[in-house]
Amino acid sequence: MRGILATGTLVLVILGIGDHLWWLAAVALLYLYAALGRGSPGTAPPAAPGTPPESYRAYRERRDRQARWERRYRRERPFETRRQNQGKTR
Repeated sequence: MRGILATGTLVLVILGIGDHLWWLAAVALLYLYAALGRGSPGTAPPAAPGTPPESYRAYRERRDRQARWERRYRRERPFETRRQNQGKTR
């Protein structure tokens, strides 16, 4: 991404020798990159699998939510659950 941006800016600057409109385009390109790309803090990246949770309470909430979903799935789909369990034992 940086290479494309640097090349594009360089081309616009070279074109801007004869026409100042190209200089403005180069400045606009750099501004958009700084404002929307690398320069803005944005949101935090999602946690990678295997990283410790931010707090034990959040971990417990996620674990309990997953357990509720699994219990609901087993309750609503007993035949599918039984078939999956038979596949695991073989």
